[in-house]
Amino acid sequence: MKHLMTKLSGLLIGMLLICSNVFAADNPVVTMTTSEGVIKLELYPEKAPHTVKNFLTYVENGFYQGTVFHRVMDNFMIQGGGFTSNMTMKETLPPIVNESANGLINKKGSISMARTQIEDSATAQFFINLKDNHFLNGTPGKAGYAVFGQVIEGMDVVEKIGKTKTGNRGRFQNVPVNSITINNVERS
Repeated sequence: MKHLMTKLSGLLIGMLLICSNVFAADNPVVTMTTSEGVIKLELYPEKAPHTVKNFLTYVENGFYQGTVFHRVMDNFMIQGGGFTSNMTMKETLPPIVNESANGLINKKGSISMARTQIEDSATAQFFINLKDNHFLNGTPGKAGYAVFGQVIEGMDVVEKIGKTKTGNRGRFQNVPVNSITINNVERS
């Protein structure tokens, strides 16, 4: 009996150590409050360290407050984080390195960095995938769009935004007719 108690105690201590390591390594979670509802995102710093650090810098600086989802394409993605409601682009930090070869894929609910045709051009803009968009993933010799997190709550809000009526505004296409504002983004 004493031998069994010793084994059980050792097992319990081992499990507690494992659990404490799991909790210590929890991924950051951010809460994005929009005019359409709340979206919670889990970020993956182990897979996309530069991208997550960049995104959290914008979050901590309050950069996203008052920006809009300026490009919405039903059954594809919603993009935001760079423009105000009058389609003025906000000044950003320098571009970051593209981490699209991190093993994460552009699937429904994932959040990725928006960029130009230049591989390492992402700054503040991001998009949330409304479906699996595997063609946005990198392939050998071709950079993709870096996934750095996943919607964990509020996918219904993302889908609602995806269904909004859009049109053209100046040189911009697929702009929501009624602005969809990001009121606040903060670490949870």
